[in-house]
Amino acid sequence: MALVDIQNLRVQFHVGRDVVYALRGVSMQVERGTRTAIVGESGSGKTVTATSMLRLLPPTARITEGRILFQDTDLLALNENELRQIRGSQVCMVFQNASAALNPLYPVGQQIADVYRQHNGGSKREAWQRAVEVLAATGIPHPEDQARNYPFEYSGGMAQRAMIAMALVCSPQLLIADEPTTGLDVTIQVQVLDLIQEVVEKLNATLMLISHDIGLVSVICDRVIVMYAGTVMETGTASQVLEHPANPYTIRLLECFTGTDGEEMPFIPGRVPDLREQWQGCSFARRCPRAQDICWREAPTVRQVEPGHHSACHFS
Repeated sequence: MALVDIQNLRVQFHVGRDVVYALRGVSMQVERGTRTAIVGESGSGKTVTATSMLRLLPPTARITEGRILFQDTDLLALNENELRQIRGSQVCMVFQNASAALNPLYPVGQQIADVYRQHNGGSKREAWQRAVEVLAATGIPHPEDQARNYPFEYSGGMAQRAMIAMALVCSPQLLIADEPTTGLDVTIQVQVLDLIQEVVEKLNATLMLISHDIGLVSVICDRVIVMYAGTVMETGTASQVLEHPANPYTIRLLECFTGTDGEEMPFIPGRVPDLREQWQGCSFARRCPRAQDICWREAPTVRQVEPGHHSACHFS
């Protein structure tokens, strides 16, 4: 049974008189105990999918269709109080800009302690001690002192560790990490990634990693979901998708990452479709070298390429 089962999810953003169709019938499953990556270009719908799960979308967004099942509970059917019992305790999210995600008005330790008390109860003293413990577990030096500091006193790497500590404090079943190394130097990136893997292993949790970095995905994750223009293009194990891609978009995306020595940097010709438009065919048709008439007329269904490996392409 999948831990997360997203079915035909559609999300719109209303910007002035425009409607942006951000998600266009997204369906995906995240199996319990896996480390699943969601990859794709900027604007493909990766973060919108994750924030829809926790209903953290901005006021301009509307979920117009679909279901998001977490352990067979439809998160979209819950009221705010019911969702709050899941958000932060069973499902936690580490945002890409940790410094901005932390509240600048309160010490970091207090913010972690408040999350603990909200879901686990206990005294302020007990919650504070737990906050110090999880900060120490993430490798922050002098955790008792650092717990009293405010977010602006933390470096980018320390802020990211603090966000991971906040996720750790309630022992969640699902950890969502949205571009967790953005803006960090290479050394700190490695430390943060190692820490995320340690946390997931220690909690026996499921990881959903949102990233555009194929190299990062290949090291950490065992399953991959590829998105483009608000749709799912390909899913499978990391080896299936990254070593034997079936979808033309995935193939082009991997070519851009690997490159070729001595040649110009590869790129995908053409432009990403305007998400304010609606179309009948494949979202990648205008950039795809394999595109034929059917690709413009009819959206491809998701087909099994091999056991556990699926692609949304008429010719996969």
